[in-house]
Amino acid sequence: MPETLIRNADLILTMDDARQELRGADIVTGGGVIKAVGADLSAEGRAVIDARGCVVTPGLVNTHHHLFQTLTRAVPGAQDALLFGWLQALYPVWARFGPEEMRVSAQVGLAELALSGCSLSSDHLYLFPNGARLDDTIEAAAEIGMRFHPTRGAMSIGQSAGGLPPDALVEDEAAILEDCIRVIDRYHDAREGAMCRVGVAPCSPFSVSRELMRDAALLARDKGVMLHTHLAENDEDVAYSLATFGCRPGQYAQDLGWTGPDVWHAHCVKLDAPEIALFAQTGTGVAHCPCSNCRLGSGIAPVQAMRRAGVKVGLGVDGSASNDAGNVAAEARQAMLLQRVAQGANAMSARAALEIATRGGADVLGRPDCGRIAPGKRADIAIWGMRGVESAGSWDIGALLLAGPVRVRDLLIEGRQVVRGGQMTTLDMDAVLRRQRAMAAALASGP
Repeated sequence: MPETLIRNADLILTMDDARQELRGADIVTGGGVIKAVGADLSAEGRAVIDARGCVVTPGLVNTHHHLFQTLTRAVPGAQDALLFGWLQALYPVWARFGPEEMRVSAQVGLAELALSGCSLSSDHLYLFPNGARLDDTIEAAAEIGMRFHPTRGAMSIGQSAGGLPPDALVEDEAAILEDCIRVIDRYHDAREGAMCRVGVAPCSPFSVSRELMRDAALLARDKGVMLHTHLAENDEDVAYSLATFGCRPGQYAQDLGWTGPDVWHAHCVKLDAPEIALFAQTGTGVAHCPCSNCRLGSGIAPVQAMRRAGVKVGLGVDGSASNDAGNVAAEARQAMLLQRVAQGANAMSARAALEIATRGGADVLGRPDCGRIAPGKRADIAIWGMRGVESAGSWDIGALLLAGPVRVRDLLIEGRQVVRGGQMTTLDMDAVLRRQRAMAAALASGP
């Protein structure tokens, strides 16, 4: 792949260690990395992307998603429910998925993320009906060119054993661990610059046993991969933990080995002060999902308290049945606004929200090679056109979240241009969307 010069950007928000903001500067990429950042870099022998009128940022990072849910947006019966009722309404629909539904929903969800400037996404797939496998989503990400951190989720306690999911969606715990080993051995790449890393992710404390949580932690550490689950998502979640385990979610996580720099938890809306201190002391990360938390009425996560304590925080769009969009730029804006609603207009700046959306998310996923524009970091770069109606009259970089746009003009991942002029370059979007619409219609029509 030839070197690329991104030339004459109005502003480069680097998110490097010094948090530099460079005006009229250039970026050179080659071999999947950023080679140089500065003024008047040579175009000789390089492909050129003109960034006049644009703000350039690191590619955004999504730390929590359920890609399969792009087939079940705005489902009647789930639109106005709290978390547990929402799940009970959707489980029977998801039980009818198969490999093709998983693959197509992942294609659509990842394309939606890319168009919002996202270059690195995790995914939490915790149900595998009718022969579906984690492989289906990994193949979709490779086709698109998305840097991907899929996690092998699981549910093992069905309704007959007092759990929420129907028995048809739960798996034997030994088989779960065996498949975790299979996908890690086949797909996980621990090297710097990896395009795919695999995590281990039992769904939640109310859908798996204590034994599986403990065994999953032991397996992940034996394999050198990260751990992920839902935690302290709402009041129901905390009440369940207190009634079932006799402790709050943070204590439950600590007791089973689910704290540390190789762990990140989704939501954490209801973490209390001792739990925040625990996460800070252990290096445990949090995927903050503001839009989904609003949609399900879960509450406002104490993000600023976490950040002040030193907790690693990134953004997650969460599943497309609970958001119902998959736009990381819009998620960053919502994160900023919610902290202001809770704590005042100066609670979170646009720059702080952009840091959470880039460098912060990369750190949560254990990827210090991403989320920054600096020599030696991966060439994951978002170029935002600032001459449209959304940002007309803007004075400052804060306009990227305070005004817009929320759709990227160009996106490079590992130096490859995945979005050009606001359009996907690696996927026939019309064909994929036709296929997805047909699948959604079939699911809506019933068994």
